[in-house]
Amino acid sequence: MNKVKLYTILIFLTIYHFVHGQNKLFIPDTLSGSVINLHLQKGHHAFFNNYQTATLGANGNILGPTLILRKGDDVKINVNNQIGETTTLHWHGLHVAPENDGGPHTPIINESTWSPTFEIKNRASTCWYHPHLHHKTNEHVTKGISGVIIIRDEIEKKLALPRTYGADDFPLVIQTKDFDSSFEIITQSNHDDILMVNATIEPFLEVPSQVVRCRIVNGASQRAFNLGLNNDQDFYQIATDGGLLPKPFKTKRLLIAPGERVEILIDFKDMTGQTVHLLSYASELPSGIYGATNAGMVAMMTLDGYNPNPLNGKNFKILSFNIIHQTQNPIVNIPNSLVEKESINENLSNITRTLTFSPMAMGMNQLNGDFTINNASFDMDVINYEIPLNNIEIWELRNQSAISHPFHIHDIQFNILSRNGQTPPPNEQGLKDVVLVRPGETVRFITKFETFSNPHVPYMFHCHLLPHEDGGMMGQFIVTDRVSKTKDDKFNKTEKLKIWPNPATNMIEIIHEEEIEVYDQVMICDTQGKIVYKKLHTLSPKQNIKVDILQWPSGGYFIKIGNSTFSEAASFIKK
Repeated sequence: MNKVKLYTILIFLTIYHFVHGQNKLFIPDTLSGSVINLHLQKGHHAFFNNYQTATLGANGNILGPTLILRKGDDVKINVNNQIGETTTLHWHGLHVAPENDGGPHTPIINESTWSPTFEIKNRASTCWYHPHLHHKTNEHVTKGISGVIIIRDEIEKKLALPRTYGADDFPLVIQTKDFDSSFEIITQSNHDDILMVNATIEPFLEVPSQVVRCRIVNGASQRAFNLGLNNDQDFYQIATDGGLLPKPFKTKRLLIAPGERVEILIDFKDMTGQTVHLLSYASELPSGIYGATNAGMVAMMTLDGYNPNPLNGKNFKILSFNIIHQTQNPIVNIPNSLVEKESINENLSNITRTLTFSPMAMGMNQLNGDFTINNASFDMDVINYEIPLNNIEIWELRNQSAISHPFHIHDIQFNILSRNGQTPPPNEQGLKDVVLVRPGETVRFITKFETFSNPHVPYMFHCHLLPHEDGGMMGQFIVTDRVSKTKDDKFNKTEKLKIWPNPATNMIEIIHEEEIEVYDQVMICDTQGKIVYKKLHTLSPKQNIKVDILQWPSGGYFIKIGNSTFSEAASFIKK
C-alpha cells in the first residue's frame, strides 16, 4: 500500500513539472524604518497548480517581508500573533539583549503582540528571522514563517557592490519540504524531496548581464546544499553569517548548512540571452551530512524516510538564472578587497568550554533518535552556563555522533580557530554564528560576550537541524554583569514586572512597579504556551495581586500583563 502511494506521488510530480515548467521566483516585499509591524498569520499557498496548501506567514500567506535595517538605527518591531497558537520570533544573527532575542523564553501568545525595541548593532550582513518555540520550531518554520534581514552600514555603502534590491541584489531562501497526497506539508519528515526557493518550486530569475549579488539563506529543516553553477564557472563568496570577508573568495563549490547565510557574486557580464543554473552538487557530499547518499557515516546507518529520495546524493537544480540586458550604472567588476578582518587574539581568552555532541542511544539506529549536548537534553529550567559580561571564551565543539550538526549560538558572532587542529579555509575566517561540525570532528571558535546582560533571560545554543533542536539538542546561558547586575541598551527600561517569591511553591505575588501605566489583564502560561491562568485585574503599585499555584505542575511559567497586547512579561519557576 505504501509503495503504491509513493509511486503515485512521484508520477504526479513528474507530470506536474513537465506540464507547468518553471515559475518566476517570488521576491518578498521590503520593510524598513523605525517602527516595523509583522503580522503572523495562517494562510494558503499554491505550491502546485490548482491545489491550495495550508501555510503560515508574516504579512502574507507564506514567508515574510525582507527587513532592511541600518547599523546604529533604533527600531521597534511589533509582532502580532494570529496563527492560532503560541509561537516566538527569533532574530537569527542579530546582537540584541536576551529579552529581545525571541528565543523560547519569550513566547508570543496567540492574539497578542510582542514589541521588542533595540538598536541595530550588527555591521552590514544578511541575517534572518524565524520562530523558536521549543518543540514547535520545525513545524512553524516548515509551514512558512521566515524572512530575510539585510543590514547596511557606511563601510559597505562605500564599496562597489550590487545593492539594488530585486534588480542586482537578490534574497534566496532555499528550503525542502515533504507533502502528503492532499498536498499538505508534512512537518516531521525525512522525505523532503520538493525543493523551493522563496516558496517557489522550479524557480527562474531574470538577472542582468553584469555582476549580481545573491544573499543565500539555508532555511531548510535539515538539508545541506553544495552550491555550484552548471557551466562550472567561478563565483565569489563575499560574506559569511556575520558580514563581509576581507576579500572575495573565488570558488566553484560552496557548502551551506541549515541556518547559515552566504553572500555570493556571480559575473554574468557578456552573457545576455543565456541561462545558467544554480545546482546543489549533492553527489559530492561525503557521508554523514544530511543530503548525501548516506546521512550517517556508513550505509548501514539508515534514517527513516530518507531513501528513496531523488535529492539525496544526486545533483539537482536549485534555480535558473535567465540573463537579460544590463541595468543602469551596472557593477561589472569583482572587487579585490572588502573590509578589514575582525578577530580576537586567542591568548586573551578567559576560559575554554567543551561541548560534546552524542546520540541519545548509541548504535546503528542512532540517526532515528534524539541527540544531546554534554549528555544532557534541553531543560527550560536549567541554565547550562553563567557567563560574565565581556568574557572572551573559546568553545570547543566535539561531534561524537554519526551525523553532522550545524551548531548555532545566539547573541554573538565568532571566529573559527580550527577544524581538527587545522586552520579553516579563507571563506570560514569571517564572522559566523553557525558552523557545521562533521562526525568525529572538533571545531574550536573564539568569541566575546559583550554589550548585553540579564540575570533572568537566557540566550540559546543548539543544533540547527530543527528536529534535533526540538528533540532537545539545545542548551542555554545567561550573561551576567557582576558590577551593575543588568546592562542593556538605551531602550531597555527598568523591570516593571516582578514575581515574589521566585522560585515559588504555593503562592506568587505579582508586583507592578510602573508608577504611571495601569494594566487590566494578567495571563500566565507554561513553557509550551498553554494558558493556565487568565483574568481581568487592575495591576498598579497599589493593587498587586496574588495567585495560588499550589496545584500547578513543577516547571517554568511566563507571566504577561497588558491591555490588548500583553506587552510586559516576566518568568518564574515553580518547584
